[in-house]
Amino acid sequence: MDFTDKQIQIIETAEQLFAERGFDGTSVRDIADEAGINVAMISYYFGSKEKLLEALFELRVGSVKIRVESLIKDDSLTPIEKVNMLVDEHIERVMQKPCFHKIMIGAQVTNKNPFILKAANNVKIRNAEVVSELIKDGQKKGIFKKKIDVVMMLNTMVGTVTQTIMSKDYYREFNNQQHIADAEFMAILKRRLSIHIKILFKAILTNEA
Repeated sequence: MDFTDKQIQIIETAEQLFAERGFDGTSVRDIADEAGINVAMISYYFGSKEKLLEALFELRVGSVKIRVESLIKDDSLTPIEKVNMLVDEHIERVMQKPCFHKIMIGAQVTNKNPFILKAANNVKIRNAEVVSELIKDGQKKGIFKKKIDVVMMLNTMVGTVTQTIMSKDYYREFNNQQHIADAEFMAILKRRLSIHIKILFKAILTNEA
């Protein structure tokens, strides 16, 4: 789905408020006031707060399906190179859009709002389905093992990335990296996360580990 600049402004305002106050703690009026628009505009563009949340999910992860489909067709990359690219792109998304991932985590940890939980599950199922196609392509080429639990594999990545970034201060202190500038530390963390998950995925997917 293509969004206008005004729609993106509203979505991103809602994203910030949902992350700070929670979905239930944020009203349509709050979003309108913060975005500097009238409430009617939100109703016009999205219909409801729930539909606005769905638009947020679409904006943040809607491109994943298209991205994986393009990778499947790209014969210049090996199956494991394609998976590695998805790993790096996931880490980058989480680091660049912390508010969105805070909403996703909150929905699944508190499990209080069934609408948010369902929307989050729909996103994860759609992504798992398209990643499964990439895995099947690698299996057809004899690169990947026959029996792969795709959901468990993705949970390994999502859980590891989320937990590491949420507890980055703990990681930083344990490794005596408090003296390193924030930007440099985050670059180190991103690189180590990438290497770690790629090693795990290679063990999960191939017989080479």
